[in-house]
Amino acid sequence: MTAAAVGSPLVRPPVPVVDIDLARPGEFRLPGDRGPTRPQRQARALVRLYGRPLGMVSAAGAAGPDGLWRALAETAHVELAEQLTRLRAVDRAETSGGGVRHPALQQAPAISVVVATRDRPGKLRHCLRSLLRSTYPAFEVIVVDNAPSDGATEALIREEFAGRVRYVREPVAGLARAHNRGLARVRGSVVAFTDDDTLVDPGWLPALAGTFARDPRIGCVTGLIVPAELETPAQNALERQGGFAKGYVPRTWSLSDPPGDPLFPFTAGRFGSGANMAFRTDALRALGGFDAATGAGTPGRGGDDLLAFFEILTAGHTLAYQPSAIIWHCHRRTGDAVAAQAFGYGAGLGAYLTGALLRHPRRLPALLRRLPRGIRYAMTRSHARGADPEAGWSRQLALLELRGMVYGPCGYLRGRLTGAGAGAR
Repeated sequence: MTAAAVGSPLVRPPVPVVDIDLARPGEFRLPGDRGPTRPQRQARALVRLYGRPLGMVSAAGAAGPDGLWRALAETAHVELAEQLTRLRAVDRAETSGGGVRHPALQQAPAISVVVATRDRPGKLRHCLRSLLRSTYPAFEVIVVDNAPSDGATEALIREEFAGRVRYVREPVAGLARAHNRGLARVRGSVVAFTDDDTLVDPGWLPALAGTFARDPRIGCVTGLIVPAELETPAQNALERQGGFAKGYVPRTWSLSDPPGDPLFPFTAGRFGSGANMAFRTDALRALGGFDAATGAGTPGRGGDDLLAFFEILTAGHTLAYQPSAIIWHCHRRTGDAVAAQAFGYGAGLGAYLTGALLRHPRRLPALLRRLPRGIRYAMTRSHARGADPEAGWSRQLALLELRGMVYGPCGYLRGRLTGAGAGAR
């Protein structure tokens, strides 16, 4: 089955995506804090309390913006009640005795943000504008232009972002290569990565910095990824299938204190995604950066982020997930593009596992014991949605992911043999 063979998702009308805070009644913000908005009848909202995310809820059929806000708030108090209780308890604990919410703002490590891009200057413009709205006191932005077909991206940086964004060109295609090129140029003690098809939340950098500041053992922080728009049937279907979100509760993982998950540490996809990840610069450089035989633009199709997460853990660092570090992602807009993405995710997982085992062959017996359970987990989302009217499309996407997993080891080895992996470490 190819991407073109996948049926179309169920047609649904566009749904406005908004950002609301229960502490600010009646106020709607556009994703990435691009300004106020006034949706009329329906919306899907990221719900916060004093800036901290609780979850996403939907409401429809309201009479005007005020009625819609009340409907979203009422839904949030029902659907997100557990999160509300937990967050209020955290706030009480952190503010008792004169405590502070954001220790990073007192220590403010310098953060370098790397944005890799290829031939998408329009999307990149929106991403950079959102990044530069941050009030974090110490950060730089580096754009890595990966094997561009023209000079449009370089012209964009020169004409609209001169003096605020550094431009670097990586002539060889591959996301890992682009990230490594950026890593070689960064000056900050923390290096963060996002994609050109994202909008950066104003609190992203403070949340990353605060998480690193809390524990020197943390070598990597990942964050929440939520949809920036739900305008097409494919975008709605992808979000209904689970999207990119990894939950709204902070978590940490380490080999010294392993979780109960029997698949750990092979389930790197549960730790986060490459569109929202940050590392201590010295720790990532000590690992040799990203494996250049992985990532979009290579035969491996992906897996560069997953392999980096795995290597950080294997090196003895702690990996933290911080939902307050928010990135808004512009999902693929067509069914064929989402299908190709699903195959790519599966391929990236297979490529990551292959790369991990080549570096740590002693882990092969443990992986083989756990692999059947991992495959069952990959199919769970599809089977669990049997009553969903889009279940057929979701199952086809899950099958594409599985086929991608089978292809992934071949893609990784092709990348190494053809030179994509040369100098990866």
